[in-house]
Amino acid sequence: MIDPPRKEAASSVKILKKAGVKVAMITGDYKDTAFAIARKIGIADSVEQCMTGAEIDRMSQEAFRRKIRNIRVFARVTPAHKVKIVKGFQEAGQIVAMTGDGVNDAPSLQAADIGIAMGAMGSDAAIEAADVVLMDDDPARIALAMDISRRTVRIVYQNIVFALAIKAACLALGALGLAGMWLAIFADVGVMVLAVLNATRALYTRDLVRRNGLDK
Repeated sequence: MIDPPRKEAASSVKILKKAGVKVAMITGDYKDTAFAIARKIGIADSVEQCMTGAEIDRMSQEAFRRKIRNIRVFARVTPAHKVKIVKGFQEAGQIVAMTGDGVNDAPSLQAADIGIAMGAMGSDAAIEAADVVLMDDDPARIALAMDISRRTVRIVYQNIVFALAIKAACLALGALGLAGMWLAIFADVGVMVLAVLNATRALYTRDLVRRNGLDK
């Protein structure tokens, strides 16, 4: 018997990987079943990437921290194991986003850097514990939200760096007696105009949001 993955699971994993996310699956299923699902949707390639709750219990914290980087499937786990897995990735230097929908997911959602609850089928406990709620339970939106936020931050960063560079150039020229008041005014106006033009790229981000329903 097997609980098949959702149709969009494989494509969601592919999108997340493309966005630079290392995807791991945590489940109460048996190891063989969990690995079969993980291989089907592109999470794991070999059974060596799988670990059970019993194996976690037998390992020291240091050994667990060293091995967890290469694990992509955690099978037969308890809620306590989920929290230990989240903290293990964090201690290994990873930023952890945890998804969940059940009452037993609430502790690990709170422990994660970003707790993501499923809003359509999720329990009230999971939703209350999470930082983000996916209203349609589609994990692909996580990758889309990452792309939008990266675009926006990059635009802001570019505008700040450009403005500081122009200001520094004006100060240097002024100190050398090569720039006067009008050059400074022209530079300020130029910075504002170019910043506005660069910021219009955010309109594309807004269109991404609307096309994918993230503004609802």
